[in-house]
Amino acid sequence: MVEENLYRSGQPNELNFPFLEKLGLRTVVYLAAEPPGQRFLDFIEDQETALHQFGQSTAAGDPMSEDVVLDALAYILDPTRYPLIVMCNLGRHRTGTVVGCLRKLQRWNLTSIFEEYRRYAGPKVKVLNEQFIELFDTDLVAVPGNCPAWL
Repeated sequence: MVEENLYRSGQPNELNFPFLEKLGLRTVVYLAAEPPGQRFLDFIEDQETALHQFGQSTAAGDPMSEDVVLDALAYILDPTRYPLIVMCNLGRHRTGTVVGCLRKLQRWNLTSIFEEYRRYAGPKVKVLNEQFIELFDTDLVAVPGNCPAWL
């Protein structure tokens, strides 16, 4: 859980579907250029959960583009889409980058942001993603008037 009714994960498999069903998700934000697996697509269709995909092809190791992160954050900050889950293939780097930028928007200190990023990234920390988060300009984020209470 990132915040109340805001979750993060890697792309789930069938073993995870009962848990996701209990969350009563309204929206999935998928952060990848490639589409999610068909079983997951079938699951969210059965649950009447909206899928919104933000992604672009990047070279291996490159961070996400600023435009993708800004678009994803604008979408995530609309509480009418909650409960919402943010995910990518493994839930590490792309999800970690977006959540890290969200934490920066929440005015977390960088040490705490990087600790959370590293906890999910495990031994595969990408320094370019941490640099992206550090240099991310939160003034570029369009914060809606009806933003979540935790912001």
